[in-house]
Amino acid sequence: MARKQRTCFSYTEELLKKSQEAALSAVCIFNNPNIEFKSESFIVLMNIAWTYLMHAYYRKNNIDYRYYTTKGQTKRKFYDKTKRGAYKYWELERCLNDKKSPIDKATKDNLIFLIGIRHEIEHQMTTQIDHLISAKFQACSMNYNQTIIKLFGKKYGLSDKLQIAIQFFGFSDEQTKQLVDFKDVPQNIIDFIADFENELSAEDLSNPKFSYKVIYVRENANRSGQADKAYRFIDEKSAVGKEIQNILVKPGKEAAKYKPKQIVELMRKKGYTDFTIRKHTEIWQKANAKNKKLNYGVELEDGQWYWYYSWFLRVEQEYKKMLDEKANEESTHE
Repeated sequence: MARKQRTCFSYTEELLKKSQEAALSAVCIFNNPNIEFKSESFIVLMNIAWTYLMHAYYRKNNIDYRYYTTKGQTKRKFYDKTKRGAYKYWELERCLNDKKSPIDKATKDNLIFLIGIRHEIEHQMTTQIDHLISAKFQACSMNYNQTIIKLFGKKYGLSDKLQIAIQFFGFSDEQTKQLVDFKDVPQNIIDFIADFENELSAEDLSNPKFSYKVIYVRENANRSGQADKAYRFIDEKSAVGKEIQNILVKPGKEAAKYKPKQIVELMRKKGYTDFTIRKHTEIWQKANAKNKKLNYGVELEDGQWYWYYSWFLRVEQEYKKMLDEKANEESTHE
């Protein structure tokens, strides 16, 4: 019996070691300036890290995490196996959905979100999604560290392995604009995020375990001891935090806002000379674009709705699609 327990312990330790290495690899790759394949790598590796962590927990607590069916009055277990005879262990989503899972709702929401993104990107190349969902990555990393400590003890924590990333540049106005506009984000990713977050309550959306956003301010030091700090964190519940709540990057001037007719003008300047207000209305109604969660625009105190530049990019994308579909229909009829 003692021998069996030692084997079980060593297997659990091996699962935890692989889990930790997968998590560290995910964060290192995402922070590596020479790697562009960031989001995809992070999601796959963190999926592995969490899966092994859950397997280690279930193994430690003698919970069978293999797929099986029961037959007969004796309820005898028949385990599912691969063609080569290996057991089929639970994937991460199955681990999270089990009634004995130790994971809280907000952490589970974050992981189910990332699993959904993985499904969306698994069979195609993606572009420009790193900044769009980086707050979810930050939450996932912190949740992982807190969970492994909670389930297995402080010695397994990773917070001392990686500190705050340092970069060689500050944000220029153009870089800030790129971060805010999220150019070239695949439409299926935007749609998935909107659909997923529409199902969550305001409380769920603001939970830092689901999406962790940091507001940081660069400022000149005016007191002894401040010159060594490159950043200052602001509590979102403070007076200053409430004033700038939900802003990830605050440019030196307000984000540009456009009236519907200005969106039409921008489209015509891009060569879509037949684009009209009516076509614009059809597009925003179809996309439910005035849903505030999508952040395509804002209603000001005068009661008027103004669009952000990111909406113009979406309009151009949708109108291109409409024109392509129309051209395909005409060629088919010919």
